[in-house]
Amino acid sequence: MSRVIIKNCTSYDPDVIKRHLVSGMELLGGWEKFVSPGMRVLLKVNLIGPKHPDTAAVTHSEFVRALTRILTERGCTVWIGDSSGGSIAGIAPTAQSLVVSGLAKVAKEEGAVIKNFDREGVAEVTPASGRTNKMYLARPLFEADFIINLPKLKTHSAGIYTGAVKNLFGCIPGLRKAEYHRLAPDPKDLGQTIADIHQAVKVGLHIMDGITAMQGEGPTAGEVYHAGKILISTDPLALDTTAAAMLGMEVEDIPILESGRERQLGESDLEKIEIAGDYDAPPPLRNFKLPRRFRSSRKRNHAILVKLIDFLKTRPRIKLKLCKNCNMCVESCPVQAIDRESKRIDYNSCIECMCCHELCLHNAVELKRDNLIAEVFTRLYRGTYSKGAFFTASNTGLQ
Repeated sequence: MSRVIIKNCTSYDPDVIKRHLVSGMELLGGWEKFVSPGMRVLLKVNLIGPKHPDTAAVTHSEFVRALTRILTERGCTVWIGDSSGGSIAGIAPTAQSLVVSGLAKVAKEEGAVIKNFDREGVAEVTPASGRTNKMYLARPLFEADFIINLPKLKTHSAGIYTGAVKNLFGCIPGLRKAEYHRLAPDPKDLGQTIADIHQAVKVGLHIMDGITAMQGEGPTAGEVYHAGKILISTDPLALDTTAAAMLGMEVEDIPILESGRERQLGESDLEKIEIAGDYDAPPPLRNFKLPRRFRSSRKRNHAILVKLIDFLKTRPRIKLKLCKNCNMCVESCPVQAIDRESKRIDYNSCIECMCCHELCLHNAVELKRDNLIAEVFTRLYRGTYSKGAFFTASNTGLQ
């Protein structure tokens, strides 16, 4: 049975976080079960872009500091690595992201080594799914002795939720990520690519920073939600299944997790997951806002309403008043659907991957519905069923 540890932690004080991480790991056998002196331990953070840690868009730098101290005290060499999404002037903004997020500062102060996945070379792997012949992943993933995945608890405007499973997408360095979005525009298809990464990269531990979370239109343009939780597991799918339950969702509501279940990345049956730590069941996060695109799997058999909602769907639109002409959206679009000068989006070419919305540094890309009727229908129809009772969007906070 997979085990997920949930610790209640409301502070980014490194000493407080350390205590929770140490006590939580005791329930998995202690740190000595996983690491030993001399090991090179890679912390695979969530560094989606140049975002301040207090935005809840990236793994918080003080969370990483606390874990770095735990590992260095045990004689490990700590690597901190990721590859940011998007492109500015044809270059992925990972170096800038490391500075803005505070991770470069933490590494310098704590004696850790920065591994910018865009500059460390690649290793060629053969995807288990056979969807492509080759896949190129950042070399440090295969040079480290142990890998700890550090996802952030966030919503996702296209994929609904992003956590431990999705976080490994950053193992693809530089601008190659856009090509995978082009080849797999549907989140469930992208989930197959992410499953390939999980099966190629041996991650030993997953620790989610849920002290603050992102709600609404994540993973970068949402709002901060003070969740006060740390989740720990050796099973990425069990961790995400538990986190999704905390948000009032199931695996079926999240396409990437559905793919993870198909590929047997871990346990997805909540009844077969042991919850330990400060809770014995997933604690609900009250009034947590889910993305506009969320539609509970329990309603998918209502064919007429589903078709209507899908027809009157959200699309990205660029707010010119907020646009700074950095062209992150233009250069990050995998199908070149955005005009560089006018910032108009060609919806005939758009694959609705929402990369423009996800990666905009200035929140200048909004998700708008094509018709006011769609907004009304969606608000009326975004409730969830729980043990036979119906809860509307307003009384669950899923707005």
